[in-house]
Amino acid sequence: MTDSVRVYAGDCTTIYRSDDDPRRQRGRVVVVHKPDGTVLVHDAAGYQPVAWLTRADAVHREQGPDGEFALVAVKDRDRLRVEAHGDGDRASHDATAAGVPVGGCPACDGRLVRARGAVTCLDCEVDHGLPRDAVVLETTCECGLPEMAVDRGDRFELCVDRDCERLDDAVRDRFDREWACPDCGGDLRVLRERTLFLGCERYPDCDATFGLPDREVVGDCECGLPRVRVGDGADDASDPAGSRCLDAECERPPATSRATRNGE
Repeated sequence: MTDSVRVYAGDCTTIYRSDDDPRRQRGRVVVVHKPDGTVLVHDAAGYQPVAWLTRADAVHREQGPDGEFALVAVKDRDRLRVEAHGDGDRASHDATAAGVPVGGCPACDGRLVRARGAVTCLDCEVDHGLPRDAVVLETTCECGLPEMAVDRGDRFELCVDRDCERLDDAVRDRFDREWACPDCGGDLRVLRERTLFLGCERYPDCDATFGLPDREVVGDCECGLPRVRVGDGADDASDPAGSRCLDAECERPPATSRATRNGE
């Protein structure tokens, strides 16, 4: 997504005030006002700004009759004012997120990048948020967008566009009613409330909930919950060094296979 970055330059006085303790500086500086409300004041030396305010609640721009300008950024009790002496230079430039290239955009033939938890296009409005631990793959969905891999008890490879393939649907198809509630024996359902989790079907009579495993499920615990891989343990789920119950406080051993329990 393209936004505008405003740049100001000139002989300026910078006043940074926090808790009534003002710090005043003057010099020929470059001021960068980013779309997220961040204001940075750079002088001739070093990479670090001489003054800044990150993600200000409000940024006000003032312009005088002779070309002078002032920029005021406010966040909570912090206040940053940059005031030009005489005519200063002003410009506005298009800017996007900068990230790792992950392919071409099927909507406009622009370039897609992964940056700040999303796959975005440098040339159009395409923007797809990613799960926190998603890995963008080199493979491409039939729609033309990249695919991603996400671990939720198993590895799911899906399109980054949730309207094309939904992680929730894939996880439910795989794990809904897969395990029994250790408190009442009811089925555990795959539910979402901000994040995916396992909840007992007998709610509100039973309010047992468990975080959906973000590691590979390698078997079942005697309590009814899944066992998940830990560290670099062995492939055998019965190896206590290689797996643990989803309930970290459970000390029961791995269960026999589901087929054996069902007499198959």
